[in-house]
Amino acid sequence: MSASPITRSPLDAPAGRTVAVDLSGRTALVSGAASGIGRACALRLAAAGARVRAVDRDVDGLGTLAHEDVDGGGSIEPRPLDLTDLDAAERAAAGADILVNNAGLQLVRPIEEFPPDVFHTVLTVMLEAPFRLLRGALPHMYAQGWGRVVNVSSVHGLRASPYKSAYVAAKHGLEGLSKTAALEGAPHGVTSNCVNPGYVRTPLVEKQLADQAAAHGIPEEQVLRDVMLRDSAVKRLIEPAEVAEAVAYLCAPQAAFVTGTSMVIDGGWTAH
Repeated sequence: MSASPITRSPLDAPAGRTVAVDLSGRTALVSGAASGIGRACALRLAAAGARVRAVDRDVDGLGTLAHEDVDGGGSIEPRPLDLTDLDAAERAAAGADILVNNAGLQLVRPIEEFPPDVFHTVLTVMLEAPFRLLRGALPHMYAQGWGRVVNVSSVHGLRASPYKSAYVAAKHGLEGLSKTAALEGAPHGVTSNCVNPGYVRTPLVEKQLADQAAAHGIPEEQVLRDVMLRDSAVKRLIEPAEVAEAVAYLCAPQAAFVTGTSMVIDGGWTAH
């Protein structure tokens, strides 16, 4: 019998690391690092030897992350920051060799009912803040002739879904920003790419499950099966560590020729 896509199966979890990456001496900034994909990325890059600036407004989550064991010689430095403070975001990225734009938020509403202030906040955190973080990081990357920018996009950066206007707009914009950074950064040894997961087992997705279950009056497992995973060939949520492994690859020296692209890890969703 197959495991429920909500309940993690030991067979679903990635076994160890698949990418040998040495980031000793590198400084990485990961936004949205207190939980979910960002937390997994921070731990993975630290395990590769990087000094990780873990940025998030969740102070408690950052505190928990800072006490995690790092077995690869790197370190994690918690940096509480609200990314709506765009000037502070730009300053926080100064001197970073690696930038992982991951922070995000979601609200599911029809366009005519979508609060304009929330739309503005989503675009600020998920598109304008990555731009400002890039502004802060690129001068150092250009000066040393090396840098890695990884933007955690989504399948929704390539496909739209109803009721997610702000999130879809932000992710589509992030795709364009990433490609522009790739073209400008190439002469300076800086790559810029997106990773595009489907639904990942994160607090953001768990909240969506609860919200949609309440809205439709159906169990969360039915929402997952019939709504979220309907178009996915692989019928389970992606684990954050799987996304972090893709991010680690894009930071490796072997990925120097991979730039301006989107790495889709969606269980076959966009194959339709």
